Amino acid sequence: MKWKISTMKRAAMLALGLAVSPVSAQDDYYDAHVHLTNYIQEGISARQYLDVVGERVQRSVLFGIPLQMHWSHRVTGEVAPTYYLDADTALYYYSFTDAFIAQQYLGLTAQEQARFEPMITGFNPADSYGAAHIRRVLQTFPGVFSGIGEFTIHKEFVSAKVAGDVASLIDPAIDKVFEFCAESGLVAIMHNDIQMPFAKTDARRFYFEQAKALLARHPDATIIWAHTGLGRVVQPLEGHMALVEEILSDPSLAHVYFDISWSEVAKYVVETPETTELTARLLEKYPDRFLMGSDNVALTTPAESFAVYEQYRPLWDQLSPQTSEMVRKQNFVRIFDAASARVRAWEQANPLAK
Repeated sequence: MKWKISTMKRAAMLALGLAVSPVSAQDDYYDAHVHLTNYIQEGISARQYLDVVGERVQRSVLFGIPLQMHWSHRVTGEVAPTYYLDADTALYYYSFTDAFIAQQYLGLTAQEQARFEPMITGFNPADSYGAAHIRRVLQTFPGVFSGIGEFTIHKEFVSAKVAGDVASLIDPAIDKVFEFCAESGLVAIMHNDIQMPFAKTDARRFYFEQAKALLARHPDATIIWAHTGLGRVVQPLEGHMALVEEILSDPSLAHVYFDISWSEVAKYVVETPETTELTARLLEKYPDRFLMGSDNVALTTPAESFAVYEQYRPLWDQLSPQTSEMVRKQNFVRIFDAASARVRAWEQANPLAK
């Protein structure tokens, strides 16, 4: 079954000779949240990633992880930690990830490049120079990047482990980042817990109110809130969907989207028929505001790569064909095609000074 050519970029992909997928229209998707590398900056290459996903995932974002795990012999000896929960040592920002992702992209053929939307992640969101880093990367590698992120403000277990200042939703550094996204057209993928972990009733809206105010201050930036704000500990307590809908129903926040990436999120969605139905109802009500994502990290087999999508099978079965198509593919197309056009125009108008 061949796909419809619904955008200029899709047409360009076909013009370059890129094969259309024979996969059923119910099983193909675009991945709006995938990490090429892990917390020690290891992983498969971009070309190997394409070999893994085959033709089932024709378009993906392309980003690494901006944080590096510190291996201290004093703490773990010869046991090398590879994940942020493996040791008590800190995480630190690894800015070389942006050059690495750019080189991965530039080493691909034109047909292969057409399947990726590279993202800038190697900036510190607690540093007011973060926006300058993003600008510098964009100008150093023109024609490559479409957005920034996934970057983290508040994340259970992670934020407290990052060396230096803790990122904050009320830090002017974040405003500078979103201001530059609005100027340049870069899409921003933001990870922020929608609630404090283990929050008491009177504190459950604390992060949410700060986040909502931040998002409202930047109506010209396109922002994707990763994982709908959930996590391992930040669970969908009563009222989570109401918080998400509070964003979706606000006309002043029409520039804000949510991805449903991560196995932890899928676990909550498909936990019971009732939770799946509630989620499907929300997606049907706002079909243009959600994106499919895996949150895969340096995975190497098709089974692993498609696991989150398959975990969501009960949800896909609940959705209408139109909503399913939008969440799986068309919202990605609309958001990233528009971003790519805007960013390329900004780059032409703002070349790196020589």
